[in-house]
Amino acid sequence: MSAISESAAPEIGNATTEAVVAQERRLRHDLGFWSLTATSFGGIIGSGWLFGSLYGATIAGPAALVSWVIAGVAVSLVALVLIELGASRPEAGGSVRWPLYANGRLVGTLLGWTVLLTLASDTEVLAVLQYGAHYYPWLFSGGSLSVRGILIAALLEAVLTVLNWYGIKLFARINTAVTAIKFIVPSITIVALFASGFHTDHLTNHGGFAPYGWSAVLSAVATGGLIYSVNGFQPPVDLSGEARNPRRDIPRSILVAIAASVVLYLLLQFAFLVAIPDSQLTHGWHGIDLTSPFGQLALLLNLGWLASLLYIDAVISPSGSEFVGVAESGRTTYALSKNRLLPRFFLEIEQRSGVPRRALVFNFVLGLLVLIPLHSWISLVSVIGDVFLLSYAVSSVAAGTFKAAEPTSLAGWIPGIKWIAPASFLVSTEIIYWSGWSQIKDALSLALLGLIVFFFVRGKDRSLVEDLRAGAWLVIYLAGLIGFSWIGSADFGGKNDLKAPWDSLIVAVFGVALYLWALKTGTRHIEQTAGLDVDDSAAVSDLLSQIAQSDAEPEPAGAAQP
Repeated sequence: MSAISESAAPEIGNATTEAVVAQERRLRHDLGFWSLTATSFGGIIGSGWLFGSLYGATIAGPAALVSWVIAGVAVSLVALVLIELGASRPEAGGSVRWPLYANGRLVGTLLGWTVLLTLASDTEVLAVLQYGAHYYPWLFSGGSLSVRGILIAALLEAVLTVLNWYGIKLFARINTAVTAIKFIVPSITIVALFASGFHTDHLTNHGGFAPYGWSAVLSAVATGGLIYSVNGFQPPVDLSGEARNPRRDIPRSILVAIAASVVLYLLLQFAFLVAIPDSQLTHGWHGIDLTSPFGQLALLLNLGWLASLLYIDAVISPSGSEFVGVAESGRTTYALSKNRLLPRFFLEIEQRSGVPRRALVFNFVLGLLVLIPLHSWISLVSVIGDVFLLSYAVSSVAAGTFKAAEPTSLAGWIPGIKWIAPASFLVSTEIIYWSGWSQIKDALSLALLGLIVFFFVRGKDRSLVEDLRAGAWLVIYLAGLIGFSWIGSADFGGKNDLKAPWDSLIVAVFGVALYLWALKTGTRHIEQTAGLDVDDSAAVSDLLSQIAQSDAEPEPAGAAQP
C-alpha cells in the first residue's frame, strides 16, 4: 500500500470529498512494470487476434496490412496522450475522470454514459462462444445466443468476476501467466501457417493489392474490428491508482505492449493472406466464409493439431482479455460513481482486498442483461470501436486543456504533448467518420442520449449555464459527425452529397474548429473552478499526486515485481 499518511493528505472541503479520498486510500499499490505490461498486452491480444485478420481481409483484401499500420499509428498517438495523463494524474478509472476535471460535468456525463454502455458488452465472452459453436452448435439459435449459450456465458463471466474478487496482486499473477500463453499460441500459429504454404500471388491476384479501393482500407480500421483489436492497451491507465510507480512504469508498459501487439497482428494478417486456400477465394476476398477463422483455416490446411490448439486458445485468449476487462471496468464503474453518474453506493473499496467489489457485481449484472440480444462479434465491436474512439478524442481534449490551463499539472513525460493531443483528436475523429453511417448513427446517437442523463444527475451545485457553456462543444461534435456521415461519401455509407476526398477534408476542418473551441472553454472551466473543489477533483487529484510521488522512490535492488 502507499506510504502516504492520512496527515499528508490535502485538506478536504466537504464530507462527500472526504468519503472519496477515504476510499482512494484503500487501493493497493501492488502493480509493477511487468504486471502492468501484462495487463496492457493481455487487454490487446484477445478476440481481436482470432477474428481481426478475417474481417480485415474480407473488407480490404491484402491492403488490410495497411489498415493495421493505420490502426497502430492511431492507437499509438492516443496512447501517448493517455500515458501523459496516467503518469501525471494517476487515478482508478482515470479515463472517465480527466474529461470531467478538464471540461466539466456535461462532457463527463456524456462520456461516462457511453463508456457505461460498453461495460455491458461482453464481446470477449461472445468470441469464446462463437469459436465454441464449432464443436457445440447448440450455443447459438437463429443467429443469437441460445438459452444454454447465455447460461454458459453467465457462468464464464461469474468465474472471471470471482477471480477479480480477492485483490490486485492475485489478479496480476493470474494475468501474467495467461498473457504468456496468449503470446505463445499466436506465434506458433504464424510459424505453422507460413510452413504450410506461402502463396505470395494472393497479394496481387483476386483484384490486386487493394481490390475494393483505398476507402475500404480506411473503413476496415473501424468496421473490421482492427481499432477494437489494438484498443485494449489502456488497462494500466485505469489501474494507475494501483501502480507502485505510475510515472515510471505506465509509459514503458503501454509502449512495449502496443509495439509487440501491432507486430504480432501484422504477422498474423500476412500469414492469413498467404496461407488461405484458393478455394476460399473463388468469389474474391469478400467471399471468404469462415466463422472461426484460424481454427477452420488450420483444418483446411490439414493442421489438425493446430486447430485443436486454436480452439483451446479461443477460450483462453478472450477469457484472459475479459479477465483484464473485468478488473478495468470495475475501476471505471467506481470512477463513474465518483463522477456521480452512478449512485454513491458503488463508491466503495473493500478494505481487506482493495477491490471495488460492489462495482464488480454491478458490471456482472449489467453484462447479463445484454447477453440475450447479442448476434455476432463483428456487429458488436464495430459499434464499440466508435465509442472507444470517442473516449480517445475526449481524453485528447483533456490533455490539451490541462497543458494550456495548468502546464505544471502534467509531468512532461511525453515531449510535444501540445501537438500530439490535437493530432490524436483529429485521427480519432477521422476514423470515427470512416467507420461509416451504419455504425455512426448507432454509436453517436446513443452517446447523445447522455444529454437526458445529464439533466438527471448534474446536481444543483453548479450553474446550468456554465455546465452547458463548458460542454456544448461535445454535443455539436457528436451531432456534426452524425450529419457529415449522413451526407458524406457513399464509400462510407453516406448519401454521397459530399464526395471523397472532400468529405474527409471537411471533417478534418470541423475537427480542428471543435478542438480549439473545446480548449478555450476547458481552460475557462479550469480557471473558474480553481479552488472550488467541485466534483471532488481538487482533493482527490492532490492526494493521488502525493501518492505517486511517494511511490516513485527507487525500490531496493532485487525487489520483486508481481
